[in-house]
Amino acid sequence: MIARTIRTERLHALFSDMVDIYSPSGKEDEIVRYLAEYLKGTGLAVVLRAVDETRYNLEISAKRAEPKILFLGHIDTVPAYDIEQYEFSEHQGNCHGLGTADMKGGCAAMIEAFVSAWEGDCLPSDCMLSLVVGEEENGDGTQALLEAWRFSHAIVAEPTNMQPCTSHFGYMELVLTLLGYRRHAALSEKETNAIRTMLQLLLQLEEHVEHSSHEIALNIRDLHSSESGFAVPDSCSASLDLHMPAGVDVARYAQDLEAFLRAFIETSSVNGFRIELPFITDGYVIDTSDPFVEMIKSVYHDLSLPWELESFRSHSDANLLRDAGCTPIILGPGSLSAAHTKDEYVPFGQVVQASEVYLNLLQVLHGRST
Repeated sequence: MIARTIRTERLHALFSDMVDIYSPSGKEDEIVRYLAEYLKGTGLAVVLRAVDETRYNLEISAKRAEPKILFLGHIDTVPAYDIEQYEFSEHQGNCHGLGTADMKGGCAAMIEAFVSAWEGDCLPSDCMLSLVVGEEENGDGTQALLEAWRFSHAIVAEPTNMQPCTSHFGYMELVLTLLGYRRHAALSEKETNAIRTMLQLLLQLEEHVEHSSHEIALNIRDLHSSESGFAVPDSCSASLDLHMPAGVDVARYAQDLEAFLRAFIETSSVNGFRIELPFITDGYVIDTSDPFVEMIKSVYHDLSLPWELESFRSHSDANLLRDAGCTPIILGPGSLSAAHTKDEYVPFGQVVQASEVYLNLLQVLHGRST
């Protein structure tokens, strides 16, 4: 077997094309069509996996493959900060545009690695690349993937600055709704205004979470009130995210948090309330002696890259993989600090480096199976 190298110009062209296609969650059809045509032109086996009536994942592998190892990327993005300026641009080696870091850079790198391995006749028959939809919303793309397949290990191209993550934070979504009393605006009272009570509750909640652990990140994602016109609003709702390190029992923490919230609310003058926990998942830690981790470490050694393990601090589809019995390692170009920002970017050198790592890993896996 002759060692393959990626084609940098081809990778750059693919990456820029992908960023130029607007693909927020729920509206991924155009990029799916583009990638299906691109990949079918390489001779790889490409399957469209239905997620719902109009949306599809892409599954890419060698012909007659029986995949056990998953390479996973999501091709959806968050909505554009500015719909007039979301497209690809480049400045001093950095690629800017919506989804460059999260995670079209990682997806493009995986695609180029699979194409290069296929061209070099070194694509393992037990590996699959899945490009899924819906990750930024509810993970329905990966759920559809896991209904069809089971994998022993996975590599997920979320942005980690190319530092392998063998541990992953847990995650909880919390939705609070407080009900007040609708009345004329001139008769507003502090105690019965739903918005004011919610603001007090959120401040108390932030202090409570910080006191429980400085490692837990709380984000107030949305805050809405009833549209009451010239009146006191009769409801206010808040949606929150909590990210917590591996080792925290998220379900237990949620119970304690709910007890704290109820204690506060029951001392207020609200007319009613709801506490909803639509999503809870624990973090995880992977044994660094796992053979797949050791294989990635050997690739880093061969490419003279520093081996520095990190923990992935966000929620991702890796949690769904772990719950399905898979061992997922997070590894991709770009950084979380740049993702979902107005000026999102990724160094193109990292996209190239990621593709080289993925390709070398495929070659090691192929050598193991022959």
